[in-house]
Amino acid sequence: MNKTILAIQSILPAEMEELETQYNVIRLWEERDPEGTIRENQNDIIGVLSTYDSKGVSERLIEALPNLEIIAQFGVGYDNIDLSAAHQRGIAVTNTPDVLTDDTADVALFLLLTVARRAVEGDMFVRVGRWQGGGRMPLSTSVTGKTIGIYGLGKIGKAIARRAESFNTRVIYSSRSKKDDVSYEYVESLEELARESDFLVLACAGGPETKGAVDYKVLEALGQKGYLINIARGSVVVEDDLLIALRNGTIAGAGLDVFAQEPNVPEEMLKMDNVVLSPHIGSATIETRSKMSQLVVQNFLAHFNGNPLLTPVVTA
Repeated sequence: MNKTILAIQSILPAEMEELETQYNVIRLWEERDPEGTIRENQNDIIGVLSTYDSKGVSERLIEALPNLEIIAQFGVGYDNIDLSAAHQRGIAVTNTPDVLTDDTADVALFLLLTVARRAVEGDMFVRVGRWQGGGRMPLSTSVTGKTIGIYGLGKIGKAIARRAESFNTRVIYSSRSKKDDVSYEYVESLEELARESDFLVLACAGGPETKGAVDYKVLEALGQKGYLINIARGSVVVEDDLLIALRNGTIAGAGLDVFAQEPNVPEEMLKMDNVVLSPHIGSATIETRSKMSQLVVQNFLAHFNGNPLLTPVVTA
């Protein structure tokens, strides 16, 4: 009998089809009674396909699957997987890093440019006839010459920095440690990074270490002319504090691709002209999602064929 994989959500159709030719795949999102399905198949399931935008893999789910060997995450982030519980059981965990770096960095820049140059407002200004009717579009903010502070200078953060440099900006950063392979100025404190930045770009990992890192104090430091750009995780920002800061003019605006309770966005935020909203699309191109899907399949194949994993998640 084929090995059984529990798929919490789908990857791209071609790669799902490839998985299903190799393994018995349970499409959990299509099941009327997901918990009943898991109980019925708990002894057979030896792999879990998780996705960055799903509920992920909790300790409870891991405990319910006594023969689980591998969790393959479709996404670079894995804060929705209980790594401690997985590693205690000797369960391998993989993700899909690197292949989505450039597309995610592009999203950071388009959010930055869109909110600074009021592109969404401009589009609507034309569509509703205000320009044709003699109206004048409010002035926007220049990016050239500004300081862009990046919180989290991993591969995505560095890709954002390289793109930002092309706009003749000053790039500074804060990270868990100073990077020896870059010349950008290192700022130890997130609050100080915000104070020195015109645009504060969040590119850090999610999880307990960064949960609520951007609170009202950090937003106050960013200031009335500053913009927050978040392509990291919604959990990094205290969303209620961000709402207050936007409402009160504590900061100038925000460009957001991630939110605290996705896919739910605070209703008040939907009505704000100084916020650009994006539905967690950092990696959402045909090319990148295909590469991510292929990497998931390849990790399963490597594991079950007794070969080294391509992209294992290793924790200190």
